[in-house]
Amino acid sequence: MDRTRLYRNGVLEAEGFPIDDISEHVGDESAVVWFDLCSPTQADLAKISEELGLHPLAVEDALHSHQRPKLDTYDSHLFITTYAARLADSGIDFIEVSIFATKNALVTVRENPEFDIDEVIRRWDANAAMVRFGVPYLLHGLLDYIVDGYFDVLQGVDDRVEELEDDLFQDNPGDMPHIQRRTFEMHKKLVRFRRLAVPTREVVGSLLRREDVLDPRLIPYYQDIYDHTLRTAEWSESLQDLVSNVREAHMNQQGFRLNDIMKKITSWAAIIAVPTMITGFYGQNVPYPGFAQSVGFWTSTILIIVGTVLLYRAFKKRNWL
Repeated sequence: MDRTRLYRNGVLEAEGFPIDDISEHVGDESAVVWFDLCSPTQADLAKISEELGLHPLAVEDALHSHQRPKLDTYDSHLFITTYAARLADSGIDFIEVSIFATKNALVTVRENPEFDIDEVIRRWDANAAMVRFGVPYLLHGLLDYIVDGYFDVLQGVDDRVEELEDDLFQDNPGDMPHIQRRTFEMHKKLVRFRRLAVPTREVVGSLLRREDVLDPRLIPYYQDIYDHTLRTAEWSESLQDLVSNVREAHMNQQGFRLNDIMKKITSWAAIIAVPTMITGFYGQNVPYPGFAQSVGFWTSTILIIVGTVLLYRAFKKRNWL
């Protein structure tokens, strides 16, 4: 359902009114209008474009998903594309959010209802006195909520990486094959996170450089978001390195296990070679010392046992068995 709000002189005056009434308010410089569209149609955005004079290219970008995170500047408004993120059982889900910001109107276009717009409203209401700064403050609350969501996602990924590290050094090697698959999937998700979430840093940085948009008293608030985006970039990079290290350690561990297996096979082959050599020697069709006598049988048997035991102890001492 579409959401609307009207602030006048920094005070909430109305909400839930039809979008058709926007034109009655945007002409008033003391009024600030916000409305939210969830999965809008082309007709919905055409109506908004007519009311606010939005650029056709910006409207087209809002209609077509999978845009890159960016900040575009037009004569009458700013257009921002960003992505909210949340951690799901299947991985990291991204929700595209398009934002139109005019002098006294803010329009949010959500890709689907998974984006919790009610939490954004709660943040605005928690510090209602700041609404006097108009659209830049409302935009701050929206971006702040999106960036804070990145921390929740990265914390969840961090916990999953720790679980992988614990599984890596478990005693049961039969449970190891899933690690390579999980590390590969996690690495892919982090690469996508860096492609869709980290560029928000450039969006916020561009806003900080727009002196015509931000009131100087809002700069510390936007600087705080920018610092959070820097931490997000650093954290995601370190997690990507950790996942790569886990995958590399897993491959090395498999190599070590293969070496242990080869040592055991080689050791048993050497042990078996001793009785094979002796029995093969005495199996020749020629007389030998003790031939056709019991002493020959017992001599060969003792040699087999002694040689086998000596080889077993030698390999066991070197941890080959």
